[in-house]
Amino acid sequence: MNEAAARLLVILGPTASGKSELAIRLAQELGGEILACDSTQVYRRFDIGTGKVPSAQRRGIPHHLIDLVEPDEVFTAGEYATRATVTLREVTARGKLPIMTAGTGLYLRALLEGLSDAPSRSEELRERLRRKARQRGALYLHAVLTRLDPAAAKRIAPRDTQKIIRAIEMRMLAGKSVQEIHGAGRKGLEGYAVTKIGLNPPRAALYERIHARVQGMLAAGWLGEVRRLIGEGIPREAKPFQFIGYAELREHIEGRLSVDAAIESIQQATRRYAKRQLTWFRKESGVHWLAGFGNDPAIQADALRLGS
Repeated sequence: MNEAAARLLVILGPTASGKSELAIRLAQELGGEILACDSTQVYRRFDIGTGKVPSAQRRGIPHHLIDLVEPDEVFTAGEYATRATVTLREVTARGKLPIMTAGTGLYLRALLEGLSDAPSRSEELRERLRRKARQRGALYLHAVLTRLDPAAAKRIAPRDTQKIIRAIEMRMLAGKSVQEIHGAGRKGLEGYAVTKIGLNPPRAALYERIHARVQGMLAAGWLGEVRRLIGEGIPREAKPFQFIGYAELREHIEGRLSVDAAIESIQQATRRYAKRQLTWFRKESGVHWLAGFGNDPAIQADALRLGS
């Protein structure tokens, strides 16, 4: 490593693998502060289902890059990279080790490798696509994207209308795939020596942990949180209401889904999401993979050795 470079420790892995627990332990041992790299946690008031660590469980460790925008605002990977870079400099200037918990691969890539100059938004095109989504559903738009850019369609959840619309927009305006656009003209993070630690617990154990985590979130008041958010007038079209769990629980509250069906759907969608996360992160270079959960003392010892 370049001795002149500041250090950045990245903990990446699928949901429910224990990234936050490991980050807090390392922050305690190494004098660190935690930076979330998660596209759901940037939204205010959507707390339980996005996995934000409650203040009482942070053990006094500062957490950054959460609660950045209101639910009806649009937030992009590029904006995340800009804010994260500023926060990194601030944490380093305090003499602390920045420790990033990365669940959103695109956000991490935007920060470390940079993003190319993507085409600007076309509100006219976006409104046409939104109208199609209202008339024929998100799955129709996903099918359109599959025809235009199959690789992008594989990376985007079929009901993530906002990302689908942006991918179609980029393909139609630039005449290139999303991958081609993102692969050109990048300027990545400079001045940091990055250590990446990946959590890859056994698949069956991870799925058990996912199921238990969903039940734990419900016991912590997730359904009540969704009722409150609806009561605050946050529109159905707001991005956070498309997140796993929030969409299903809203369907239950509105009488279109039983609670058991909602729970089963959330667990299944989360398993699929974890699989997509692992597929993405396996393409990351230089990852030190650890075959276990972040709260395992043996895994923590290995991570401490790597991060020291």
